[in-house]
Amino acid sequence: MVIDSIARTAQRKRYLYIVPYVFILYIIAFLDRTNVSYAALQMNKAIGLTSQAFGFGAGIFFIGYFILEIPSTLLVERWSARKWISRILLTWGLVAVLTAFVQNAWQFYLARFLIGLAEAGFFPGIVLYLTHWFRQQEQARAVAFFMTALAVSNIIGAPLSGALLDYVHWFGLAGWQWIFIIEGLPALIFGVLNFFIMVDQPEQAKWLTDEEKQWVRSELDREAGAVRQKEHLSLRQALMHWDTWVLALVYFFAVTGFYGFGLWLPQIVKQASHQSSNLIVTLITMIPYVFSLAGMILVANHSDRTGERKRHVFFAILLGAVGLLLSALIQQPIWLTMIFFVIASVGVYSYLGPFWTFPSVFLTDDARAGGIGLINSVGNLGGFLGPYMVGYLSSADPKIGYLYGLLFLVVCLLISSGFVLLVRRTSVRAVVSAAD
Repeated sequence: MVIDSIARTAQRKRYLYIVPYVFILYIIAFLDRTNVSYAALQMNKAIGLTSQAFGFGAGIFFIGYFILEIPSTLLVERWSARKWISRILLTWGLVAVLTAFVQNAWQFYLARFLIGLAEAGFFPGIVLYLTHWFRQQEQARAVAFFMTALAVSNIIGAPLSGALLDYVHWFGLAGWQWIFIIEGLPALIFGVLNFFIMVDQPEQAKWLTDEEKQWVRSELDREAGAVRQKEHLSLRQALMHWDTWVLALVYFFAVTGFYGFGLWLPQIVKQASHQSSNLIVTLITMIPYVFSLAGMILVANHSDRTGERKRHVFFAILLGAVGLLLSALIQQPIWLTMIFFVIASVGVYSYLGPFWTFPSVFLTDDARAGGIGLINSVGNLGGFLGPYMVGYLSSADPKIGYLYGLLFLVVCLLISSGFVLLVRRTSVRAVVSAAD
């Protein structure tokens, strides 16, 4: 009974002190990563960007991201999440603010590439950080709550960006410039605050009692020991592991659909709705993310409760493909198209919680850090491919709008769901046993 009481209070405290804080950090990160989709409603004309040029610039972020992803994640494991995440926040916040002053396509490309370099390691570093605090049967829920920041950042960022575009023209700067400045400043502020807020390991947490620290550490060590006993992999072996590469391919094609959809959604909505008000366009764009928020929580909770991961990931990605397919084929009336966008958004968001539990099933220590880094770095190359191909295919024949671009994303999501089926059953069984 005493142990049960300690476990309950330790669990409650971890969710209270860890998850909300990294949730806030990810809101800031995703705002700076995707606010370009809203700024584009003004910026493209202001600095002379074609659809293809915008798609390339929006996606080149992920090339910079790819280059430093694995070494950045290893620094979180070997050095300090608190110190390294602080460095990431400060450098990307600075570049995000300076993006407000780009004047042509090449400067835009450079700014996006540098933000990618600066932010590399943030997301996989946080996913790795959560494994330092939460057991396998808790991770889908913890990761999903953290990753609901993706939807919340759009719920916040859409109306904020719309209002800045239409109503803020201070000091001779256009609304799109103020999007980058105002939404980049929180990263600079939290880059300083993070030194004093983030706690690297349970043993360092002042808000846990000694008994709670011991319980958390013993549970995490027990799980890690079980994984090592079953399949103790070195960093090199982890980077060559079958499941690591299958998960990287799942993520690559899913991310292609995710960012191809998300970074172009405001412009697609504006074209389909024939709205001149950027604020109204961004408010309409916000609708799918409200439903995504609920979908992420429900799917993650059900996945943790049942201990099943594979089918949750497969059917969520498949749902995203169905929603995008219907939105591509039926583009009017706008209210019906938005229903299809809601379906697509729920799918491409809700698989994320269960998906990121997979690496902890067969990887520990440096192998886990490197595996997570590899999956995320390879996967996020889809963040370049998706936006670029939507822009390229849309500019090829303006008469048909975004049809070919959306169909390309559908194919990518279908390929992603197919690769999910190749994840080895041993990985899934390990998760289930951990949840029992």
